Amino acid sequence: MSEELYKEMAQCIIDGDSDISAELARKSIELNMHPLDAITKGFVIGVNYIGDQFGKGEAFLPELVMAGEAMKAAVAVLEPELLKLGEAREMMGKVVLATVEGDIHEIGKTLVGTMLSASGFEVVDLGVDQPADKIIGKALEIDAQIIGMSALLTTTMVRQREVIEELDKEGLRPRIKVMVGGAPITRDWVEKIKADGYSEDAIGAVKIAKDLVGKGDQ
Repeated sequence: MSEELYKEMAQCIIDGDSDISAELARKSIELNMHPLDAITKGFVIGVNYIGDQFGKGEAFLPELVMAGEAMKAAVAVLEPELLKLGEAREMMGKVVLATVEGDIHEIGKTLVGTMLSASGFEVVDLGVDQPADKIIGKALEIDAQIIGMSALLTTTMVRQREVIEELDKEGLRPRIKVMVGGAPITRDWVEKIKADGYSEDAIGAVKIAKDLVGKGDQ
């Protein structure tokens, strides 16, 4: 039964159908499915597929945006369930998330935020198209240990470096750690800009965030 449901979940994201994604999310709760299973074995499969297609030039921005909306609709339904699970855990740390200036993609970042919240992090998601000073300002305001930045375009990934350079200039590292992600990001790039962590997916991002705050293996 769950295999079928996972397939339907992935498909509704690929189709960009928010009504169906929310409905399937509700169905998963009724069936007592673990919300993280619904996300990682169901909806995310669709997200990854569309992301791959976009990378190959076989899907376009409107499809990516619609898939993102459908994902958000599903996550909105599952979030209260995730928070119930997260409430039982100790507070891991504070994270500021943003998509860098000039970039409007949100799908991966939103998911990372959800997974971090579910894992006991306090997350402030600034949204998309955020300049370096805004991102750093918010991190200082809430005393965040981690800044997570996403970029989907090769033209905007340089903004990740700008934020890191700015942090260095203000003497804020290593107090504030930096995680980066997004389709064009590679290990080489991460080393080049001296980021503290990088993950290809939301599950990996949680592990890295825990390691960065010294709470790995929890």
